[in-house]
Amino acid sequence: MNALTNIVPVFAIIFGGWLAARTRYVSESVEKGLTEYVFSIAVPALIFNALTRPDVQGELVPSFWAAYFGGAAIAWIVCGLTARYLLRQPRQHAAMLGFSTSQSNTVFVGVPLILHTFGDAGALPLFMLLALHMPLMMGAATFVLEAQNGTSPGDSMKGVARSLFKNPMFLALILGALTRFSGLTFPGMPRDIVGALGATASTCALFALGTSIQRLGLSGQWRSTSLITVGKLLIHPLAVWLLATRVFSMPPVFAGVATLFAAMPVGINSYLIAMRYKANEGSIALGVAISTLISVLTTTMWLAVLEHAGD
Repeated sequence: MNALTNIVPVFAIIFGGWLAARTRYVSESVEKGLTEYVFSIAVPALIFNALTRPDVQGELVPSFWAAYFGGAAIAWIVCGLTARYLLRQPRQHAAMLGFSTSQSNTVFVGVPLILHTFGDAGALPLFMLLALHMPLMMGAATFVLEAQNGTSPGDSMKGVARSLFKNPMFLALILGALTRFSGLTFPGMPRDIVGALGATASTCALFALGTSIQRLGLSGQWRSTSLITVGKLLIHPLAVWLLATRVFSMPPVFAGVATLFAAMPVGINSYLIAMRYKANEGSIALGVAISTLISVLTTTMWLAVLEHAGD
């Protein structure tokens, strides 16, 4: 019931965007405007805020990050190669599909569900993971997609570097990292303003996603969407769980947080990147919606796995 409570608002906002576009209450320019705002302003604010949070403190557990991001890499590679060689998709489209299987919905579903499941004990590993999740995954996606342009390695690297330093999310990553590691504080009104901008990211992006589903339609998307859903809800958490419990050593609550975080549905940031690069945006928009719906069942399954493992 807790998972369902967290998921209903996600569907309500997506449906609101779809209905508004379907009834022509909003024009097609709304989708473009919202997506550009979220990509260029709201998500960079969210990244900067996450990297400079003063409450992300405590003992570092490198194996925790290795298990989570190692599992994300496995899901990305497996599903990306499947899209490339079985679904015969172009390289950039396949890379984008693979990325979507490794990008979790954190704000709407992940954070409240994990805190409800693990309580105060789960707060530290959760916020440690949040501090790196969006910056690292979005930075990796940007780098990989920019590199898939078919030019020579030297020219490709130059093009990637130029594109990265024009990318608002990458710049937010650099600025946030410099602020954190330099020891500079970012308190008071400036933090409140940045936090308020970042807080709008998910809602605006989900509404834009709903309008996108209406515009792009559903036909011809099901094979890719099925791969995204299976990769995100099964392959990603399975890889993380195996790494966290069979390969690395860490406290059980850390392994549980990593696994449940990986079991979350496809994150809205996948849709933002897909729209930016015009790569599989229809499949990924639908994948966000479908994986969110099915995650009510798969999250229950993963909670049972974690409970059994702890006995």
